[in-house]
Amino acid sequence: MSPVAPLILASTSRYRRELLGRLGVEFTVVAPGIAEDHRASESPADRALRLATAKAQAVAARHPGALIVGSDQVASCAGRVLDKPGDAAGCRAQLAALSGHAAQFYTACVLLSGRAALHLAHIDTTSVVFRALSAEEIARYVEREQPYECAGGFKAEGLGVVLFECIESQDPTALIGLPLIWLAGALRAAGHPLP
Repeated sequence: MSPVAPLILASTSRYRRELLGRLGVEFTVVAPGIAEDHRASESPADRALRLATAKAQAVAARHPGALIVGSDQVASCAGRVLDKPGDAAGCRAQLAALSGHAAQFYTACVLLSGRAALHLAHIDTTSVVFRALSAEEIARYVEREQPYECAGGFKAEGLGVVLFECIESQDPTALIGLPLIWLAGALRAAGHPLP
């Protein structure tokens, strides 16, 4: 049996680190150190895939013998990209814009290895339909959960679930930041054993 390449998560996200930990595999985390810039005329899905790939490639260049996981998520509503709000006012503004509307979350995941010339990629699309929200409901939610680093201004894995009418997705972990169903299959295909 050949040795398994070390697994590295190319991310600074604590959410992705916690999600990958659910698979029960050993891995390390390395910050990719790339610019997450916008490009004109780039669709949200294309941006997510470009950034997930760039993160994985940046870490693979420094760790050529490892198996690298890169991921990125881009959210949009009515053609507008929703970045991380950064503060309470930004959260309230994003949630007010989302009230009564649907938003799409494009979560891209890339698994690559320079040594094995492996490059697997996937984009999960999750649709979140928000119920009509009052300004008071939004303010109470933001004050309680403080989801400043989350695109859309909410945490689906937490209290944010009370903001929705429904979520449509093939993989519930994708909305949190890492599509584990796809990633588990990709890791198996790459010869990385899972429990």
